[in-house]
Formats: sequence, structure tokens, C-alpha cells
Amino acid sequence: MEDYYENEFALFWISGNILFFEYKPGVVINLAAAQRIVADRMQMQKEKIYPVLCDVRGIADSDKAARDYLAQHGSALTKAVSILANQTISIVMISFYLKISKPQVPTKVFSDKAKALEFLKAFV
Repeated sequence: MEDYYENEFALFWISGNILFFEYKPGVVINLAAAQRIVADRMQMQKEKIYPVLCDVRGIADSDKAARDYLAQHGSALTKAVSILANQTISIVMISFYLKISKPQVPTKVFSDKAKALEFLKAFV
């Protein structure tokens, strides 16, 4: 596990001191999947803290337990998180969820990858 890792749910890679995290198309996230995703990401990072671009456009569905786990533990070892989503409904739902869950690090949702990366540059 150097600068790239893949499991059945997502791809992870590090480029320009940013960790890119992309969910695979059609993936369904339950609590066990969320726990595996966070554990694999943290193992790949080897205790180093990164700003993260998290592309959630591939997620087909997720359950409440998974969302709660990711809200609590998903930002471990991160400086900031940009969430890349593509549908207006998804963006509204994620924004609402972020207000309720109050992430531990600066976190914003974007539909434009360039803007998502621009937000993270301040944390590199």
C-alpha cells in the first residue's frame, strides 16, 4: 500500500499531497463497508494527515449507520475534506448532513472538481 490502494468500495491515491478518494460506481455503503473504507484509508496514509477530495458520485445508496460512522470517523487523519457530488439533491442532502454532524475538520461539498481542489489547496 504505497500511494494507491483499491478495495471493493473505492479507489484511494495520493497526488500533490492530496489524498483522492473515489467511490466505485453503484456501490452501496453499510456500516461494515464504512468501517472497512476508513480503516483501509488510514492504513494507506501511514499516520500522515492529508487534505482529502472525496468523490461520492459513485454511491448508489448508504444506510444511516454508515453515514453516522463516516460523519464521526471519516475525517480522522484529514486536514480538510472536499466532497464531490453531482446531483442537486445529493448536494443538498450532504450539505444538510454536514450541518447536523459538524465534522471535526473544514468540510465542503462541491459539484465542480476544480473548485473542490481549490478549497483543499489552502490545507496542503
